[in-house]
Amino acid sequence: MYFLLTSTAYAMAPGAGADGGQGSGLQAIIPLVLMFGIFYFLLIRPQQKKAREQKEMLNELKRDETVVTTGGIYGKITGVTDTIITLEIAPNVRIKVTKSSIAGKASTEGKPADDKTK
Repeated sequence: MYFLLTSTAYAMAPGAGADGGQGSGLQAIIPLVLMFGIFYFLLIRPQQKKAREQKEMLNELKRDETVVTTGGIYGKITGVTDTIITLEIAPNVRIKVTKSSIAGKASTEGKPADDKTK
């Protein structure tokens, strides 16, 4: 139990006090810049690229393409406006969905069009 009550004291190096620390501001900024760089290249940049590709795909949609919604509904596009897409999900059964709810294009056999399995 004695080891829980003891504390360790750390001494500062000579010249590293509040009055004489050269480069301490730069040393504090470098890790922050490195962390931001890592976050940018691993998180922010890939998300921006994916969002740009999704937006391009939504703008290129046209009639008679088969798509899948974010809810998992497959359908053929029968009408396109600026914000609404009309899908035919069965013969003479049409639904209207928002353009942003389209997850991607689908092939006719029900698998995603960009699935590259052999």
